[in-house]
Amino acid sequence: MRMCLYVCVDGVTGLEPAAELLRALAAPVRLAAIRELAEGPRYVHELVASLGVSQPLLSQHLRVLRGAGLVVTRRHGREIAYLLADQHVAHIVLDAIAHSREGPHEHPDAARPAP
Repeated sequence: MRMCLYVCVDGVTGLEPAAELLRALAAPVRLAAIRELAEGPRYVHELVASLGVSQPLLSQHLRVLRGAGLVVTRRHGREIAYLLADQHVAHIVLDAIAHSREGPHEHPDAARPAP
């Protein structure tokens, strides 16, 4: 079956890159880091302070995001700043956060009894 909602994809095989992206985002610490980085570059110590997590834990999560190509680094002297590779991932994360805060969603047809 071919779906062409936004991008044409044949069956399931063409969806693997999207699945990899979602796997890379599948941790609250990573979502919070992306949310922070959506506002601009941050040094590791700034992310540690704003997220309230340990530096080793944050580094582990940043490694996953970097490996997925979602964040990049810039060295400034002895410090490393992280920034988003592009804004697409910020939109995905911010939309997901907003969607989750809206509460349960029901399709209009879900309330109707089956004929």
